[in-house]
Amino acid sequence: MELLNAQGILIRRLDYSDSDLILTFLTKSHGKISVIAKSAKKSVKRFGGILELFYLLELVIRPGKGTKPAILQSASLIRPFEKIRTHIIHTAYASYWSELIHFFLEDLAKQDDIFNLFAYALEHLDQKTLPADVIHILFQIRFLKISGFQPNFLFCNLCKKKLDYISGHLCYFDPKIGAIICPACIQKRSNFLLLSKGTIKNLVWISDFDLNKIQRLKYSKEAISEGKDFLEKFVPFCIGKAPKSLLFLKKIQNKT
Repeated sequence: MELLNAQGILIRRLDYSDSDLILTFLTKSHGKISVIAKSAKKSVKRFGGILELFYLLELVIRPGKGTKPAILQSASLIRPFEKIRTHIIHTAYASYWSELIHFFLEDLAKQDDIFNLFAYALEHLDQKTLPADVIHILFQIRFLKISGFQPNFLFCNLCKKKLDYISGHLCYFDPKIGAIICPACIQKRSNFLLLSKGTIKNLVWISDFDLNKIQRLKYSKEAISEGKDFLEKFVPFCIGKAPKSLLFLKKIQNKT
């Protein structure tokens, strides 16, 4: 069987036996793929200590036959993003993004947009070229957009009044319909999230702005705090579960 060559970012690592590992990669060409790395825990020479989370690797994979899993034949390092591990909040962010990708994507379904977004977020998190909180917001809002869950922030879902013409500075967001509702239409609805109009506009800008010019945007502390809180509630709602990494992230955030 022909070997598969791909660039992949390691998003999940599990012990399989005393010596083997089960690894899940997000690849640019083949989407999410899980493999077994034989003797990876015992043989330093075999993979040279490069099978670490968030590492970008060049992979050579032998596809599985029938129910047999794919085997990682070899791997070489492209980009380690090693500075992420020196900050616990950066590690928590990257772990959360990895778990979202793992939960949401189907195996072997090509998602180059999500691969490019993930690589972009890791690069800027590693190099600190953008505030970590902003990268966290950017990854989540664009993940929603690519995945087909982009919120409707442009107008009230009920009366269709555009955001700029909604009175007051607050709007309500209904996760079930994925849209804002103006104060005049909210009535007795429950389970909504409260968002300021300024934060909504900030999320729209981050979602649509040219990534090469994203550093030009200005972010208030209030918009960042409110945007993070909103996305960390809405994204798990969309995927149908709260990742374990989110609980760890919340603990870190509460201590800082």
